[in-house]
Amino acid sequence: MERRRYAYGSTVRFSGWPPSALAFFEGLEADNSKSYWGEHRPTYDADVLGPMQALAEDVAGEVGPLHVFRPYRDVRFSKDKTPYKTVIGAAGELEGGSVVYVQLGATGLFAASGHYQPAKDQLERFREAVDDDGSGAELEAVVASLRAGGYDVGGEALKVAPRGYPRDHPRIALLRHKGVTTGRSFPPARWLHTAKARDRVLEVWRAAAPLNAWLDAHVGPSTLPPDDRR
Repeated sequence: MERRRYAYGSTVRFSGWPPSALAFFEGLEADNSKSYWGEHRPTYDADVLGPMQALAEDVAGEVGPLHVFRPYRDVRFSKDKTPYKTVIGAAGELEGGSVVYVQLGATGLFAASGHYQPAKDQLERFREAVDDDGSGAELEAVVASLRAGGYDVGGEALKVAPRGYPRDHPRIALLRHKGVTTGRSFPPARWLHTAKARDRVLEVWRAAAPLNAWLDAHVGPSTLPPDDRR
């Protein structure tokens, strides 16, 4: 079969991921080794990375540039020494500080948006806004609407109340969040091999607009130097 060729910065339009992209990740999950990677690198470049780069080109006009993550795991401080990620992901930052993210792996497609791992000053403003009865109620309504629409609302969360807030706070579940995102997972389907995959991704990001508008209004981007954000 003739492979589609992509180069980042090219004019090739996104037309989905071929079935071989999912098969590549299935194989990688079974054999996460340098030998498997070396043997199947042409498949990764043409059928996994190439379409992700083409997708990034296609959506840049709406969400700005996306960064496609490298496939190599940082194993320096991990007990798991497998060298390669079993997904490919890309992310970009919106003007207000929210992030858009898309990921492909053996189990299908995932897209999300919101604040993932916010900086210290962002987290402080987020909790102040959740604590406020007015803005806190607005966020509750946004979250309820997203969940009613079939979207997941999540983010890393504390197991206990954050310092300075009571355990019986009416919005304690939101206060425990260390970031808030919304997203949706899509299992493998025929449309994944077509340009409709782009439409599904944009659908998720557009559905996140009310959440990102709330985050823009009450949290915004970090004003701290990069080294001071954690």
